[in-house]
Amino acid sequence: MTGWQALFYKEILRFWKVSFQTVAAPVLTAMLYMMIFGHVLEDHVKVYNSVSYTAFLVPGLVMMSVLQNAFANSSSSLVQSKIMGSLVFLLLTPLSHWSWFFAYVGSSIVRGLLVGLGVFAAASVFAVPSFVAPGWIVMFAVLGAAMLGALGLIAGLWAEKFDQMAAFQNFVIMPMTFLSGVFYSIHSLPPFWQGLSHLNPFFYMIDGFRYGFFGVSDVSPWLSLGIVGGAALAVSAVAVHLLRIGYKIRG
Repeated sequence: MTGWQALFYKEILRFWKVSFQTVAAPVLTAMLYMMIFGHVLEDHVKVYNSVSYTAFLVPGLVMMSVLQNAFANSSSSLVQSKIMGSLVFLLLTPLSHWSWFFAYVGSSIVRGLLVGLGVFAAASVFAVPSFVAPGWIVMFAVLGAAMLGALGLIAGLWAEKFDQMAAFQNFVIMPMTFLSGVFYSIHSLPPFWQGLSHLNPFFYMIDGFRYGFFGVSDVSPWLSLGIVGGAALAVSAVAVHLLRIGYKIRG
């Protein structure tokens, strides 16, 4: 294997060795959301015609799990390496900043998609949404996981302890995820909150992803693709720059 492939393989093994925590636990959490929200709101909320609320909920929970776990993979790996002091062994290698980027983001995509597939398989017990445009599903899943993997790199480089990492996740990632239309359509919100939702890139990831299942969405999937693609490029550019200058990892 080349250098980046070896690092990529190491990162895959890192989360797979504790797959009960990194893969199974997020699937269980998503199923709890499914049972609670699906059971309580199934007969009270109607978003799209001919689509049950439980079926509407499935793509949102899948994408939410993909995003959160892609972020957690790269960020936790870097912070853990800093605290344990093992990051120095990577710094001694001749790996370029691009190798770091592709290995960490690539493994984040793999973990995010694995968790997403697990959530979808488990959610199929409750409802099986149709596949109107599978290409859009794959595109938004991979783009979203890549963007959150790169964002996790930025957070992992910035944080020096788990408290800072938890603060980033609790005050940035979680609010943006839950306010992105996972459990509702933004058309059900007052005008102010609708406008605020349109500033949230997570909304476009989930809305475009959901379009692939039902063929309907709150905004055009092409608009969502442009915004998500642009945001992913911007976040990736920042992550690559921080790796290149050795931000908080080189003295």
